[in-house]
Amino acid sequence: MARAPFRAKLPRSLTRPLTGPLTRLRRHYGSRRTAPTSTLLHTPHPYARVLGLAAVVLVGAWLGLLIVGSVRTPVGPMDTTMTLRASTAGGTKINVSPLGALELNTHIAPIRLDVDVDQLDPVRSQALVEHPERLSGLQEEITQDVADGTTDLAVRSCVAVVSGATALGLAVYRRPRRALAAGGLALALLTASGISAYATWNPKSVLEPKFSGLLSSAPSLVGNARSIVSEFDVYQKELARLVTNVTKLYDATSTLPTYRPDPATMRVLHVSDIHLNPASWHIIGSLVEQYDIDVIIDSGDTMDHGTAAENGFLDPIPDLGAPYVWVRGNHDSLATQRYLEGMGNGVHVLDEGKAVTVAGIRVAGTGDPQFTPDRSVEAQGDPAERMAGIRLASALRDQRRAGTPVDIAVAHNPVAARETDGTVPLVLAGHVHNRKTEVLDHGTRLKIEGSTGGGGLRALQNDEPEKVRTSVLYLDRTTKRLQAWDEVTLGGLGLTTAEVSRHLPEENRPGATPSPIRFG
Repeated sequence: MARAPFRAKLPRSLTRPLTGPLTRLRRHYGSRRTAPTSTLLHTPHPYARVLGLAAVVLVGAWLGLLIVGSVRTPVGPMDTTMTLRASTAGGTKINVSPLGALELNTHIAPIRLDVDVDQLDPVRSQALVEHPERLSGLQEEITQDVADGTTDLAVRSCVAVVSGATALGLAVYRRPRRALAAGGLALALLTASGISAYATWNPKSVLEPKFSGLLSSAPSLVGNARSIVSEFDVYQKELARLVTNVTKLYDATSTLPTYRPDPATMRVLHVSDIHLNPASWHIIGSLVEQYDIDVIIDSGDTMDHGTAAENGFLDPIPDLGAPYVWVRGNHDSLATQRYLEGMGNGVHVLDEGKAVTVAGIRVAGTGDPQFTPDRSVEAQGDPAERMAGIRLASALRDQRRAGTPVDIAVAHNPVAARETDGTVPLVLAGHVHNRKTEVLDHGTRLKIEGSTGGGGLRALQNDEPEKVRTSVLYLDRTTKRLQAWDEVTLGGLGLTTAEVSRHLPEENRPGATPSPIRFG
């Protein structure tokens, strides 16, 4: 007889459903297969969530600004690109390619304003030249242009940061609510940065700029920024007067009386220290035509800082109408010298006693041994100038012994020029921006010319404009000796006066008995 299976009867309390903590956890997570302990270990910490969201907001906002957060806007005669960039120090950076950059401490905020000067608009620039009266309103026009550009940039930047943070948030979280939260936080961050920039705005920051690249030489080129800002109105008025009266100035120079002692007289135009004044080329061209100049001799400092960016200023030289003889000044670099050496077309560069014969006149010269704008090299002062003059004098003696005596020697600094005394009849110099003529102990006549550029850009710092000075030298065609000279003096910046004074050497004055002087 088969037995029935044994079935143990359990107590009722052991057969009730589990309602303890483990059961509640299973019900909460919806499956008995889910390990609640493991899930608890992988739940993100609140701080980690905040840091992650902050990273998404910052990176997204930065990407948005990088891709679409810039505007192109005209500022006066220039085309510029304005951009907001993330920064730890704030401020404004103005990039002037290829010259360098200008940094201003305009504000304190985690954003920096970058302004790239792309190019000079030829149409707007030509309009300023043709209508100089518009210069009086140029400052207000530029201020309005900057304000309009900044407004457009603010709107575009808001769109850029919101779009960038939202897009990145959607890619990371895949939840629209989280993505919109990231965009909102990015907008709030940009707004707070804008408020901080506005609250800390420093309009006087332009008085203490920081330069980089080639512009690092700008303070020495144009003087103290504070004085330029304070004298801007004066400069603006003088510039307008110069533009409107420049025709009168050239008319005055073209009608100056000329000295004609003999039809065979040779004429040399001595210029010096032009210092980047573009008006000088027009004045020189007018004098070359009126006086029928045979050769132009430039005793240096044609440039002001000697950078390669300035070399284009020299391009009008071949079209002045006469051969051009040049020596390097202490503001002219070797790069400038090489640029002129490659120019050809009647341009002659003299250095280390080199001599050339131009229009029948034998000229020798040497460049200045010092380059003042190079602050990395300590200036050697007058001893270096004297050594350069001694080497020039030795070269002059060699020329005489070779049977090719020099008629005119040229050195930029008068200290060097004085060392040629007794080796040449006439030596020309500049440098001091003050005209002077004297006969040295051994018979050499030293002629120091003033600034043919009226001191260049540096003259803007003076209380009165520096005058433009040049001289016309008359040489006997047979003996090559100086017969007379006319000192031409023109009004400086904004002035239209013109004056010429004639001078004769003592040996050429009526009743004088010339005494021959031997050189060598």
